Amino acid sequence: MPRYNKARRLLNDIEFYDFLKKKRNVSRIKHYSTPVMSHPDSYDRASLITTGYIWKYGDRFYKLAHNYYDDSRFWWVIAWYNGYPTEADILPGDYIDIPLNISDALAALGVS
Repeated sequence: MPRYNKARRLLNDIEFYDFLKKKRNVSRIKHYSTPVMSHPDSYDRASLITTGYIWKYGDRFYKLAHNYYDDSRFWWVIAWYNGYPTEADILPGDYIDIPLNISDALAALGVS
């Protein structure tokens, strides 16, 4: 389940997007509302089963998500849970936690 799967869809017909509407030959542009997520508190973190992982040179969030969840689209769960917005923020040797149950992790992040 991608993070925008349950997001509310908004139709935008304001003048600012006229160039895009003309380019796409549509009368309105579809946008998704911004999901509101939170960092898990200590109680939520304690209730999740995680595994530790030492970041190595060449690691990518999407590869870890594929290995642990069989779905690379959940890369952002690992990034958000650990507070790293991109791979550029992690150095080889850094320790991260990977939630093992994706449903529980989504609930802890306030997405499910």
